[in-house]
Amino acid sequence: QVQLVESGGGLVQAGGSLRLSCAASGRTLRNYHMGWFRQALGKEREFVAAISWNGGSTYYSDSVKGRFTISRDNAKNTVTLQMNSLKPEDTAVYYCAADSAPWFREPSAKGTYDYWGQGTQVTVSS
Repeated sequence: QVQLVESGGGLVQAGGSLRLSCAASGRTLRNYHMGWFRQALGKEREFVAAISWNGGSTYYSDSVKGRFTISRDNAKNTVTLQMNSLKPEDTAVYYCAADSAPWFREPSAKGTYDYWGQGTQVTVSS
């Protein structure tokens, strides 16, 4: 089993940047496809970005495409979400998630992922 811990959240003004990290313990992340999701107050958890196990494929929601970048460093057992040009509507709790299946069939689906972190709050003020 892999334990995921997110960090890097905080309060930022609109137009600013934040860098979220997801660290793993218990297992190497090299074996997992990884995703980032977010959940705003009163809303469903939604897909943000995902990356295949070797970093060869990345996926983004339309709402963050061109502003957010997902990357991974398997040697350091971390996945990063660089968030630029932040907007108030990006305010949410951000979760990283791991998928242990060999094939990354539905990167944007919550049900694809086996393990989840506890989340980190991102607040963007206008």
